[in-house]
Amino acid sequence: MPILKASNQTVTLPNSNDSFSESFTFIQAADCQLGMEWSCEGSWGYGQGHGAEVGYDKATWEHEKRWCRSFVKMANKLKPKFAIMCGDLLDAWPQKWPETREKQKKDFYEIFNTLDIPLLCVCGNHDVGNQPTAHTVAKYRSDFGDDWYTFVCDGLFGIVINSQYYEDGSHVPDISAEHEQWLEKQLEIARSGKYRHSVIFQHIPWFLKDPSEEKVYYNFEIGFRTRMLRKFADSGISKIFCGHYHKNAGGWFEDLELIVTSAVGLQQGPDRNGFRVVSVGKDTITHEYVELDDIDEKSLM
Repeated sequence: MPILKASNQTVTLPNSNDSFSESFTFIQAADCQLGMEWSCEGSWGYGQGHGAEVGYDKATWEHEKRWCRSFVKMANKLKPKFAIMCGDLLDAWPQKWPETREKQKKDFYEIFNTLDIPLLCVCGNHDVGNQPTAHTVAKYRSDFGDDWYTFVCDGLFGIVINSQYYEDGSHVPDISAEHEQWLEKQLEIARSGKYRHSVIFQHIPWFLKDPSEEKVYYNFEIGFRTRMLRKFADSGISKIFCGHYHKNAGGWFEDLELIVTSAVGLQQGPDRNGFRVVSVGKDTITHEYVELDDIDEKSLM
């Protein structure tokens, strides 16, 4: 099934309704990041650590292609309603290595177009750069669709945001402002109670384990973080699904759960490559992290 590309800030999932009728599952994943194994060192003996400044035009990503194919095989067997990849689809910085990025994109599409279920994409920092520009945002939208949008799946209202504008939107102030205005309107819909569940998908997590933790590379400044979490909680958002950390993490802000899912691609901690199976019930959303290639050892459906 072709990758679904959002347009006009929305995407329509096949065979889906606005209202909840019965329990279903979806897959949340992150950081397939084709090419990271060349530039970085990882855990479990993977990652070559060459860096991304010199020789990246010769980069290879054979392990990541294998991991992505494993993801596709497992997802096709599980048959969830959809899958969503929460950022860093590719590794090559769009400003520095556009030719290498095109090769990574070609492999991404060749692999994930073999999914039997819809795949939604979320924008990560490697997808538009740590400091997005009008050019990198436009290129991402051309390649993968809108970088912020909503969708509905059987009573689940999904809000997909571009967290990079919060990390550093200084080069695209107008786009960042448009994103924020749009988000406020979506939170109004969430507050209205029209949908059974309202959840957010993004790349960079607001925090890793504790809402009051110190600022590090992988989270947001605590004052801004707290304001946004308060806004989301007051709007009835129940879950925020993220990636970026290449490890599993997460925690709670009052009744709002933030889930950080480790990578399909290169790991940076003790977890193995994998994804998260999310089960949506009438009144609950639960989730379980699943390692690649262990589909026969677990009963997930």
